[in-house]
Amino acid sequence: MTPRRLACRPIHSADLGAVALVSNPYLQVLRTPSALPMVLVAFIGRLPLSMVGLGSVLLIASETGSYGLGGAVAAAGAVTTALAGPVVGRLADAFGQRRVLLPVVAVFVASGVGFLWAVKGDWPRWTLFVLAGLAGASIPPVASMIRVRWTYLLRGSNRLPTALAMESVVDEFVFIVGPVLVTFLSTTGHATSGLVTAFTLAAVGALLFAAQARTEPPPGGFESRNGPSAMRTPGLRVLCVVGAAIGSILGTLEIAMVAFADEAGHKSLSGVLVAGLAVGSMASGIGWGTVHWQLPLRHRLAGILVALTVLTVPLLLIHDVWLMIPFVVLAGSAVSPSLISSFTLAELIVPRAVITEAFTWIGTALGLGVAVGGSIAGKVVDAVGANAAFLVATLSTAAAAFVVLVCQRLLRVPAEHAVTPALAG
Repeated sequence: MTPRRLACRPIHSADLGAVALVSNPYLQVLRTPSALPMVLVAFIGRLPLSMVGLGSVLLIASETGSYGLGGAVAAAGAVTTALAGPVVGRLADAFGQRRVLLPVVAVFVASGVGFLWAVKGDWPRWTLFVLAGLAGASIPPVASMIRVRWTYLLRGSNRLPTALAMESVVDEFVFIVGPVLVTFLSTTGHATSGLVTAFTLAAVGALLFAAQARTEPPPGGFESRNGPSAMRTPGLRVLCVVGAAIGSILGTLEIAMVAFADEAGHKSLSGVLVAGLAVGSMASGIGWGTVHWQLPLRHRLAGILVALTVLTVPLLLIHDVWLMIPFVVLAGSAVSPSLISSFTLAELIVPRAVITEAFTWIGTALGLGVAVGGSIAGKVVDAVGANAAFLVATLSTAAAAFVVLVCQRLLRVPAEHAVTPALAG
């Protein structure tokens, strides 16, 4: 009797590719219908977020010789971006993303062109602040809107946390590529090249994003227009504290690391330190999105904030720039998971009619945290030194961790919104 043949055909590369596709959660997310074009154009549209402020500083400094004026004008744009975000988000929830994006892009282009004329034409300085503020308020909020689209496409699916993790990784990549691109364009060509490129990418990316009709969530209508604000959700206020703390850390570390490298006699390595923070955050964000967690989401957020607090402590004590690099990467590894957990929790605890507004509130807290943290860190550097400035990051994270630990009840996910017990907890 001939032995029964077992199913042992040779394994081909196509089979291995299929296994990899199935096992890779990011590829599964990108296979969502119409998702890939949405992701590509959203990357184009959000890249200018990391270019406009720096491009403004470089252009104004080139024309006037004043970095102080450039920094003040860029700060005005950053503040109006943060303040206008929730308003634009609420309008998008009510009327639909496309109907809001089109007029926002028109205002952004008009104010951007006006800003360039004002700088090149030596207009009164107050016009620079007004036009920069208007451009900042109307920069298309593609980063928040694509997160809302993912919640619409994947609501109820365990792939949603992976999609939100991917967006945080893309954000990190944007803030690595954008500053390098705008600096190269502004310093090797015409002084306006960097800013013109940023304005063009923002407009083109936002218009292409608005054209992705298949992924756009339906507008909330009356409920979104006249219902309670997303900030009426107590848990969202807790998440805004987290956003402000993470922003404070980013603003603090950017200033403190440049000053640290300068004090150590290696100012040319300041860019390496800043990049190390982003690389650590990107790498951990990629890994975080692939794990199937059993621990409840609110507990994970508390845990990663405690870890981030601990990881910033060595930065206070290290005085060698080469030793600082790996510890900066380690500290960065807890940044992206904190943001991923915050956005995922917001999607689960905030009423769905105001989810865009909720995401933009976290973004607003993040932006304001960057401004405040950077300002305080700069003063500490001047008064005490770079290492002491890292304490601002440690205290910010410790405060956020304490708030999250104390307010765990407010972050409990309603059972009807939880995909798995690990989300509800």
